Amino acid sequence: MESNVFVLAVLCLTVVLAEFLVRKTVLRHAGTALLAIILTAVVANLGIIPTSSTASDPTPVYDFIFSVVAPVSIFWLLLQVSLRDVLKAGLPMLILFIVGSFATALGAIVAVVAVRGGVVFGDLAPALGGMFAGTYTGGSVNFNAVALHYNVMADGVLFGGAVVIDNIVTAVWISATLVIPRFLPRGGNVSANADSDAGPLLGIEEDTESLHPVDLGIQLALALGALWISDLLSTIIASSAGLTIPPILIVTTIALALAQYRPIARIPGARTLGMFAVYLFLAVIGAYCDIRAVSHIGALAPALILLTTIIVAVHAVLLFGIATVFRVDPDVAAVASQANIGGGASALALARSLGRGDLVLPAVLLGSLGNALGTYLGFWVAATLSGMLS
Repeated sequence: MESNVFVLAVLCLTVVLAEFLVRKTVLRHAGTALLAIILTAVVANLGIIPTSSTASDPTPVYDFIFSVVAPVSIFWLLLQVSLRDVLKAGLPMLILFIVGSFATALGAIVAVVAVRGGVVFGDLAPALGGMFAGTYTGGSVNFNAVALHYNVMADGVLFGGAVVIDNIVTAVWISATLVIPRFLPRGGNVSANADSDAGPLLGIEEDTESLHPVDLGIQLALALGALWISDLLSTIIASSAGLTIPPILIVTTIALALAQYRPIARIPGARTLGMFAVYLFLAVIGAYCDIRAVSHIGALAPALILLTTIIVAVHAVLLFGIATVFRVDPDVAAVASQANIGGGASALALARSLGRGDLVLPAVLLGSLGNALGTYLGFWVAATLSGMLS
């Protein structure tokens, strides 16, 4: 218990320090999201807090933040969303997300062939390509689904190394998508909600609210209740109809329905609580960026790093290249890319950090779509590579 309390205290302090640096120093253009990742990565790699949570060595605080705090943050921030704003960015972002998904699949095939995966990784090379195609389309659920089917966990060194490299690449890509839009030309399809000169959304006014204990209680009850209902409905639907609906998609639906009801949308606290919860989530992403663990993987480390670099590079070149050719707003492209590589929660945080409140809901919805699509793409990539390498 004491270690969990300490870890949570450190995570909270890193978020506070990141927000302070953004508001009070020249680091304002870095944004709280990026600084929270970097600061926590430094703290974790210094050994102050853990750099992972595994079955053999769990960190319950990290597991709680991933399973409860991240979806709750999405719920709170979606309470501020007007459906009319979503339509302005929805279709271009959806198209880019689909492009990014298939670019990731292509990148996985190219990467496994380029690094001579059949020689370096042996018979598990096709599965490894499918795992990364899945996780960089949807998330760790897809990564694990492919790994389980091909029994990759039996090779502990390879599976552990893939997890470490995946965490590092995810953290790096969150940082990259915060910066990339600043260097891309702004086309004619920029939303009216964008402020290209503002840099990261500091949220000094927007995220500062007067919060009564009753408001806090209502916000907590709504969010946790929605999370409970979503898990319950997902289980009922799966057992009765045989359909798998991600709980986060149900949470999103509940939040959107409540957001259109003004008395609920006007209850103070959702924005402040949501942003702090998102920053905690990103802080844990930073903590998972375990640089020391790379040395423990041995000879596999360079190959895994090159493999993931090629996958993300192919994804980025195709997605941002198409966005540039068709003059799509680079913020839209960045959030779509982040929904692929990092998932809905990190894409939501990116949208806020870029000052794009109109992209918050599309980011979450694309994250849910990625969860649904990722496993299929992962198995397709694995099957394709099996035929190519046999």
